[in-house]
Amino acid sequence: MLTDADISHYRERGYLVVPDVLEAGALARLREVTDEIVASAAGVTEHTDILDLEASHTPEAPRVRRIKRPHTAHPFYRELAAHAGVMAALEPLIGPNIRLRPAGKINMKSADFGAPVEWHQDWAFYPHTNQDVLAVGILLDDMDADNGPVKFLAGSHRGPVYDHHSYVEDERLGAFCGAIDIEKEGLDISGAEEVYAKAGSITVHHARLVHGSSMNHSNRQRRILFYEYTAADAWPLAGIEALGGDLADFNDRVVHGVPTLRPRLEDVPVKMPMPIAKHQGSIYENQRTLSKRFFGEHHGRTQKANGSAAT
Repeated sequence: MLTDADISHYRERGYLVVPDVLEAGALARLREVTDEIVASAAGVTEHTDILDLEASHTPEAPRVRRIKRPHTAHPFYRELAAHAGVMAALEPLIGPNIRLRPAGKINMKSADFGAPVEWHQDWAFYPHTNQDVLAVGILLDDMDADNGPVKFLAGSHRGPVYDHHSYVEDERLGAFCGAIDIEKEGLDISGAEEVYAKAGSITVHHARLVHGSSMNHSNRQRRILFYEYTAADAWPLAGIEALGGDLADFNDRVVHGVPTLRPRLEDVPVKMPMPIAKHQGSIYENQRTLSKRFFGEHHGRTQKANGSAAT
């Protein structure tokens, strides 16, 4: 699945695009199941455990921003998490023993109004005992320059873990907000790379890689199913119980290989995501307290990274 050049690209730049991972039947089923979940938003008045709603949502005109924890919403999503093509892409990067984190999502990015996601590092949300932690995005639709593509700041996974706290209400401790104030942190995102790829392709990005995405300005939707994976010997610093399960559940989420009771420890930078975000539910809610937003206020010139091959 991956060449030596692909693996080197991931190590150096922090991400990959791997084309044509999902076969046509799996992609069709993924779209079908997702449409079923979205249809359930009709008549809903507020966020649920599964549905995260756009600010413009109404029960009569439903607008879903995110499907939360999809593997709990439909058995197909849990089955897809262990897809052989995905595992073949991940094994050279984090080893043969791979665990699924319980907090996956589908970011919907609906036509004309799909909400942006501010710059952040996944690592800030869930630090582990080692950094063999990454996310896989499975594209349900083609992703291009107009429909809110993912933007990666290449190489930033080898830099610092930036502050993801808001200090509006507490100037000393602040509260986790799941976003980086790039002006305060002095973070230059001018070299961020937009990723374009076809439906059925996957993106892979390191948990410490800075990334975000703009609003969807096109008349086409841009849906991505994100799974979060770790090496089986990477244990969450917040503890198993913080994930809402026990050891049996923790081990049951090993989708490839075998579990272990021996965490591997690395000297990695960590700032715990506490005090918890004022607005809970999703990253969109967490980021509401970010004082200086980037997307919607800036356009941010980016470079193109096409998905015609793993880049």
